[in-house]
Amino acid sequence: MRWEGREGSRNVEDRRGQTMKRVGGGIGIGAILIAIVAMLLGDDRALGSLMTEMAQGQSAPTTTQEYQPTGQEQELAQMVSVVLKETEDVWRDVFRDQLNRNYEPAVLVLFSGSSTSACGSAKAATGPFYCPADRKVYIDLSFYDELRRKFKAPGDFAMAYVVAHEVAHHVQNLLGITTQMDAQRGRVSKEAYNDLSVRLELQADFLSGVWANHAHRKTGFLERGDIEEAMNAASAIGDDRIQMESRGYVIPESFTHGTSAQRQRWLRKGLETGDINQGDTFSARTL
Repeated sequence: MRWEGREGSRNVEDRRGQTMKRVGGGIGIGAILIAIVAMLLGDDRALGSLMTEMAQGQSAPTTTQEYQPTGQEQELAQMVSVVLKETEDVWRDVFRDQLNRNYEPAVLVLFSGSSTSACGSAKAATGPFYCPADRKVYIDLSFYDELRRKFKAPGDFAMAYVVAHEVAHHVQNLLGITTQMDAQRGRVSKEAYNDLSVRLELQADFLSGVWANHAHRKTGFLERGDIEEAMNAASAIGDDRIQMESRGYVIPESFTHGTSAQRQRWLRKGLETGDINQGDTFSARTL
């Protein structure tokens, strides 16, 4: 992937070297008023969340020492920043040309070990994720090594695909798809909700392919072997493959991200078409 020398994004928040420290055990007067309203309205989830916050206190970032990334890590951070900038350029154009809308970029948070998000704790062990509540992508760059060692999916474009996939969740959030899906939580069975989750993830794979299609046409950044790297990564993180390697068997009704074949299929469709309108995984009869 030809990324060297290209402009990086300004929407990167570097929290590497920060640790999260619990401070306080109380809660503000505004939150107390919210808790009272929650009780009156019978909103148990809001009340439970507030009670947990009161019991556990709040997290605040604390820099324990000056963080010194290795040369390899700093190069990877720059690459991720360039990929983020490429997603911003592509989705700005796609939103304008195909959807007649303005694109609002996500913020990418680099952290080491652990951090906090509006969706809860961010930890290296959980892998990269997107939080719709604060519209930020969280990633510990050690995941690059995990892709290479644990998932046997090396390569810079494999990592680029991971970043593009999380940004694709931001696209879904901007389009209201995430909210529509969340509205089904508790209204449908666990199996049915898992199916919706699979469709959401496969659509993010498709959108990752759409991004790569447009980015390559704009800049010619793809090189021989890059597509294979992304396909290998998509296969490596399929539900069936992960369950088989960890358990020795698979439970299809528990899938939340899709099989290896499904992830590759939708990623390839996005790569080949570049048309955001062809990625309606929620209406597709065959995934």
